[in-house]
Amino acid sequence: MTKRIGILTSGGDCAGLNAVIRAVALRGHHGYGWTTIGIGRGTLGLLERPVEAVTLEPARLDSALARQGGTFLGSTNRGDPFAFPMPDGSLKDRSGEMVDGLKELCLDGLIGVGGDGSLALLRRLLAPSGTPFVGIPKTIDNDVGQTERAVGYSTAVAIATEALDRLQPTGASHERVMVLEVMGRDAGHIAIAAGIAGGADVVLIPEVRWRLDRVTGHIARLRAGGRTSALVVVAEAAGHSDEAADAAADAPDHGVGEWLAKRLAKATGAEARATVLGHVQRGAMPTAEDRLLASALGVRAVDVLADGKGDRMVAWWNRQVIDVPLEKVVGRSRTVDPDGTLIRTARALGICLGDAV
Repeated sequence: MTKRIGILTSGGDCAGLNAVIRAVALRGHHGYGWTTIGIGRGTLGLLERPVEAVTLEPARLDSALARQGGTFLGSTNRGDPFAFPMPDGSLKDRSGEMVDGLKELCLDGLIGVGGDGSLALLRRLLAPSGTPFVGIPKTIDNDVGQTERAVGYSTAVAIATEALDRLQPTGASHERVMVLEVMGRDAGHIAIAAGIAGGADVVLIPEVRWRLDRVTGHIARLRAGGRTSALVVVAEAAGHSDEAADAAADAPDHGVGEWLAKRLAKATGAEARATVLGHVQRGAMPTAEDRLLASALGVRAVDVLADGKGDRMVAWWNRQVIDVPLEKVVGRSRTVDPDGTLIRTARALGICLGDAV
């Protein structure tokens, strides 16, 4: 009997999602003779009648698709199935409608591409349906547990590093402190990786408690030693320094980056400018690493379903693809290890993390 599997992308978009979709559909077709159904707009597509879905024909999934950013199926990072926002402002449990939508598609398994929050919701949603579910980790923050890499992270780091490469000459030309704010809602993986790769002088992340005077002191020493500019990377979740008693009075409109630039200018006497990358980190053509990771994870996800398994997540670990129980993933974010390799590397290179003189 011909099997039908579904795939949807959920949560914020990132580079590499189209490569995942392509790998799943091609593996299903060439490996098992299966049909793959792409569900539109994440879980929102399951609320439509008929369900918003398309058959993923292998002939249409050429290599150009793997080069494209975003997700051609669409995604959503709103609309909790169990507390769905309604037009009147109320919240409604619409999970039953979504399960009915899945039944309408007659699927033998579902693959969901998302971060920790999306995978947790999808796991809960599918539990009563009996449909085998396999998750694929994607998030530029790289904070999904039980995997060393998530789809989208490599591209985000590359974009942040390129931004530092472009900011450095401007900072040197105008003798400025250049502050780059990068994404990282709960973790500083992008900031620490890009900071090392891009030659930053200061990197501030939520996992290392920092103090403003340590940062200004470091920049002052650089200037005293003849440096006329500095590069500072700050994760959006790094927060305001614990010394910022007057943070409310001079808090920026757009996050910690602008706040930090204002404080650094005031404390050091140097000109300081902030750049907030924001959603720029999500877009663009995926790096080769993200394409490879997306393809490997997509293939393994189909193989997991073929093995008759469900409630699993495929992961990259020790230079190979494995699958792990979802119960070990959801609710367990992977943040930067304060004693890990990247932190030790940053310190060894003389990068200030704001916690020591």
